[in-house]
Amino acid sequence: MSQMNMTCTARFLSFILLHIFLFTLTNAQSPYYRLNFCQNSTEKTNNTSYRSNVRNLLLWINTDSATGSVSNHIAINSNKTNSNDNDGDVVYGFYDCRGDVTGSFCQFCINAAVRAIAQCCPNGVSAMIWYDICVIGYSDHNTSGKISVTPSWNLTGTKNTKDSTELEKAVDDMRNLIGRVTAEANSNWAVGEFDWSDTEKRYGWVQCNSDLTKDGCRYCLETMLDKVPQCCGTKVKWAVVSPSCGMEIDDNKFYNFQTESPPSLPNPGGLLLRTITPKSFRDHVPREDSFNGDLPTIPLTVIQQSTDNFSESFKLGEGGFGPVYKGTLPDGTEIAAKRLSETSGQGLEEFKNEVIFIAKLQHRNLVKLLGCCFEENEKILVYEYMPNSSLNFHLFNEEKHKHLDWKLRLSIIKGIARGLLYLHEDSPLRVIHRDLKASNVLLDDEMNPKISDFGLARAFEKDQCHTKTKRVIGTYGYMAPEYAMAGLFSVKSDVFSFGVLVLEIIYGKRNGDFFLSEHMQSLLLYTWKLWCEGKSLELIDPFHKKTYVESEVMKCIHIGLLCVQEDAADRPTMSIVVRMLGSDTVDLPKPTQPAYSIGRKSKNEDQSSKNSKDNSVDEETLTIVSPR
Repeated sequence: MSQMNMTCTARFLSFILLHIFLFTLTNAQSPYYRLNFCQNSTEKTNNTSYRSNVRNLLLWINTDSATGSVSNHIAINSNKTNSNDNDGDVVYGFYDCRGDVTGSFCQFCINAAVRAIAQCCPNGVSAMIWYDICVIGYSDHNTSGKISVTPSWNLTGTKNTKDSTELEKAVDDMRNLIGRVTAEANSNWAVGEFDWSDTEKRYGWVQCNSDLTKDGCRYCLETMLDKVPQCCGTKVKWAVVSPSCGMEIDDNKFYNFQTESPPSLPNPGGLLLRTITPKSFRDHVPREDSFNGDLPTIPLTVIQQSTDNFSESFKLGEGGFGPVYKGTLPDGTEIAAKRLSETSGQGLEEFKNEVIFIAKLQHRNLVKLLGCCFEENEKILVYEYMPNSSLNFHLFNEEKHKHLDWKLRLSIIKGIARGLLYLHEDSPLRVIHRDLKASNVLLDDEMNPKISDFGLARAFEKDQCHTKTKRVIGTYGYMAPEYAMAGLFSVKSDVFSFGVLVLEIIYGKRNGDFFLSEHMQSLLLYTWKLWCEGKSLELIDPFHKKTYVESEVMKCIHIGLLCVQEDAADRPTMSIVVRMLGSDTVDLPKPTQPAYSIGRKSKNEDQSSKNSKDNSVDEETLTIVSPR
């Protein structure tokens, strides 16, 4: 990638981060996994008393962190706390949070770490797990006040140093930080900003366990520094850590403190350094010092490991801006990783929208964004994994649609309506989705619908009637006429798409593929014809005719026709739709004729639809229409 492109990418990502910050309701950090260490023992695995003590220890860590404490340690033996027994059943444990993390978010991280360590190391005699803002661990021997420099770990970035003098300068700068932290009486860590050239800086961080003496701290840090030439000497970014201390250096500012002198320790009882791994190894991403953000960053190495390095066998399909992969994080969480394609120009815009919008949207009927990755040249969004794929996958599949009985279809319709109502009226940003369709409705393990793919979404003001765009982008068969023909979009554009989706769910037919005759070119027009003739039930999917409730089906058809009326002003709002779906006593107005049929697809469009994968995340063809 050219220097110009890297600069543009950096500016764009900075723009994304800035907008997340502006739309963030709090500045709280969310934890993300770094690494773990697990030491097993057959003797301890079979020792039920020891395993019971480990479980009690983890329970105590969760409970104690809930009191507002940010660090503590304990020994547990036979369900007795503060035990000094030296028999083989005693378990020594600790937790520690970074100094700038408030109690509630410390607890949030600790809870995540407790769950993860139980899964990563279910039979360990000793274990540690690091997140960006907290660390927990346990062992069968007491390490309090003792120096432990083994085992040690290192992490490096990908960018190489220009020459050997950079390593020498980095070592000298980090040695100065070691001198500072061991000279200050009330601190066990230090950060520093180093002038590297006229245009470059480096940022360093060193830290020791708070229970070490100053001499012990110096010995531990210098031991770690001695490892750098062998493990990390050719890299610009690196971190070296051990159970007792750690250090890192980066060409991006990775810590949040505004001064180089850290405050006094809030609690001297912690056993392990607060953060001994680099906060992020992101390339070409300028960071705002004030930005904490509530969107967790997941390291690229973790995503690569969870997806088998983006293996084709892990690929779920193609999203709006690139491929989507299934993966499993170290704590057992299943994910769907959406990876921006380097050749996707439109995808870059959609990626920006995904980050800006869905980072602040939280609803049971919206897919949840777990984190992101802006590392090296990668741009990845990590979502919760939906094991039942998309509604598109089930609804239009010759075999799978048979499992969608009427009760389930109605539940899906209601769930989509609730999610859309949240976007339009209840969310902090007030969002028009602009691309609601069957392939953008995902289904969880209980077949609950989750609206996804916010690449085309737009925010709007509460009193704003509509917005106009010169660039109309949407999916064939779902676009409202005022949007397709004049570039006008509003919440009523989403209502139109919802109406199309309702009729597709009822009939099991795709609007865009529905050509019954020369005169009936859409599912909408054919539904209207049957409605006027009193034959609406004729087109119902035959596989759920035995399960449907006629009054419910007729009401949903009625609502679907109200939503696809040609005049946007005649369409109901989503709050009215939700009310109509949830009540048997609401009088529904008489619908008018549906909007026009956009027309037949070209042969190329039809072929594209036929060739798309069944499990594709977005198998519809995006259509660009020039407004008149």
